[in-house]
Amino acid sequence: MSLPPRLIPLLDQFDFARLRLRQRMAGPFVDSGNGTDVGVEALTDEEYLWEPVPGCWSVRRRVDGPGPQATVLTGVGDWGRDATPPPHPAPPPFTTIAWRLSHLSELMTLRADHTNGSHSLTRDDYRSSGDAASAIEAFDAGAAAWREALLAADDKALDTVGHSTYPHGSDPEDPFLDIVWWVNQEGSGTDSVKVTKSRLRSVVGRRFTRVAALGRALCARMFDMTT
Repeated sequence: MSLPPRLIPLLDQFDFARLRLRQRMAGPFVDSGNGTDVGVEALTDEEYLWEPVPGCWSVRRRVDGPGPQATVLTGVGDWGRDATPPPHPAPPPFTTIAWRLSHLSELMTLRADHTNGSHSLTRDDYRSSGDAASAIEAFDAGAAAWREALLAADDKALDTVGHSTYPHGSDPEDPFLDIVWWVNQEGSGTDSVKVTKSRLRSVVGRRFTRVAALGRALCARMFDMTT
């Protein structure tokens, strides 16, 4: 099946953001933006779980319980992601790389399932990773599943309201093309980066550049804990 022309630029945008994020996390290099490769060391477990300010939301061992202002650790397995039912804390907690990567990977995995899979997975089924290497693998799997869902979409699907039945967003009320655009914003937007930078500058030193670079790529929106 040939791709609908209006999907092609969105798929290209997704592929670019996916590759750039993975290179920033796993190395050994990333394109600087002008065609020059810049060396990148793989994300360490310490960086993955690093809490640069008090009160962070992160991924935690289930036996340790949720972090500050969180009431649950989502998912299954030994690790879970800090969360709480609405109303969410205001201001929102600062989120670690682990939290953001888990959020983004879960979002793609569940949306793929609710687009061309079983339409049954929930956050209770998702397994967050307690180490960086496993988290990158989970990101790869989620991104691959979401890309397969995109490749299966024709023009009719792009215009269909509720083509994705993902229950934690506006998917049941929006055309699929809008959802495709939204997922790209989750992966490559800049809203939370400005907050990330300004808040980190006041409390950290040499780690700022690396974590801020990952924040630019991860950017699971800090102000929307539900999508």
